[in-house]
Amino acid sequence: MRRRFAAAAVAVLALAGCGSGDDGADDELSGTVTVFAAASLTDVFTDLGARLEDDHPGLAVRFNFAGSSALAAQLTQGAPADVYASADTDQMDVVTNDELVSRAPTLFATNTLEIAVPPGNPGGITDLADLADPARTIALCAAEVPCGAATEEVFDAAGLTAAPDTLEEDVRAALTKVQLGEVDAALVYRTDVQAAGDAVEGIEFPEAADAVNGYAICTLTAAPNPAGALAFVQLVTSEAGQDALAAAGFARP
Repeated sequence: MRRRFAAAAVAVLALAGCGSGDDGADDELSGTVTVFAAASLTDVFTDLGARLEDDHPGLAVRFNFAGSSALAAQLTQGAPADVYASADTDQMDVVTNDELVSRAPTLFATNTLEIAVPPGNPGGITDLADLADPARTIALCAAEVPCGAATEEVFDAAGLTAAPDTLEEDVRAALTKVQLGEVDAALVYRTDVQAAGDAVEGIEFPEAADAVNGYAICTLTAAPNPAGALAFVQLVTSEAGQDALAAAGFARP
């Protein structure tokens, strides 16, 4: 398991984190909560946001889904937001080191990679080695985003050199290439394969265990709506939130 995941696991055991504490969220929440979140969280976070809105009719939850590195860069450049959720702890460290978080980040889920192929697997993909074959058309995540960093690790673990035809800015963009039939395969998260349903097929591979991504979340120091931010983080880290993440294919930290 990767250093950044192991370090985050220690931190979440040692610290109270964003999702805990005695100062619970205000029952009379209102206004807008802006959540910057990794693209792989799109479906489950959208559902959790709707749940929070149902519980607090005066509250609106708005999302900015993108690659974790792009989101971290936006935050360090002054973009206003209430909550940040990254697909690895390296990108959370970027925000933390810039003193933008109001509480210690909480590790709330883990995820692993899976090969996604179009229905029927027309490219005949069987394992990770096929993604190192220049004769195949392959989409991978760019190295600067968490799914790209994990991709590099699984290829290193397998002793292979990837042969991508396109490098995408986030995992959902890589998945879209498969859904449109533009590539023979893409390396995405197992949760993305699950979310795509019948639009893709998933192929597991053993090297995925060498690159487990730990997802971290926190409220931000300059949050325009700190009470709403805390409420969203508490929902994500609650049993209800953890159940929703598990149903979406994420593992508990």
